[in-house]
Amino acid sequence: MKIRLIGVAVAATFALVPGQQVFAEAFAPYGTAKVDMHAMPVTDTVFDVNYDDPQKLNLLYNYIKNTQKVTHGKVVVVTHGPELRAFAKENYEKYQGIVDKMAELAKDGVEFKMCNNAMHAAGFNAEDMHGFITVVPAGFPEIAYWEGRGYKYINPLPLSTKDVRYIDQPQLKK
Repeated sequence: MKIRLIGVAVAATFALVPGQQVFAEAFAPYGTAKVDMHAMPVTDTVFDVNYDDPQKLNLLYNYIKNTQKVTHGKVVVVTHGPELRAFAKENYEKYQGIVDKMAELAKDGVEFKMCNNAMHAAGFNAEDMHGFITVVPAGFPEIAYWEGRGYKYINPLPLSTKDVRYIDQPQLKK
């Protein structure tokens, strides 16, 4: 009797496969994505950074590293928002992990430019900032300057895609 039940279960499973395929196709009326992992030419980039929370600089670190893997070009970061307080020497203890990551990027050739206007509005002076920062007259004109030199503009919004696949999933009820 057990063998017969197992046989029925196996047969039922195989009988469902065509139905599952039809079910899956109903949710994919446009087919499946193509893949184009083409080579990119060396591309220099300028990152426009204006984050409300300095902790979001952790995402910037990943954006830069991932971009460099593909572009192999020079990178300039223009910081002109509230995140600039992480670069102040007086806040090193609070933001040490982030500052160390940014200093690592600087050591690897990433240039960090800070908007003088934003820095002063926040109550800081150039001597308040870590040594890998270069203070420039203004953030937006600095971005325009680098774009004029052929750098490609990147505005890395600090939104993580981690677990985004499951955001709209209904919670299972216990």
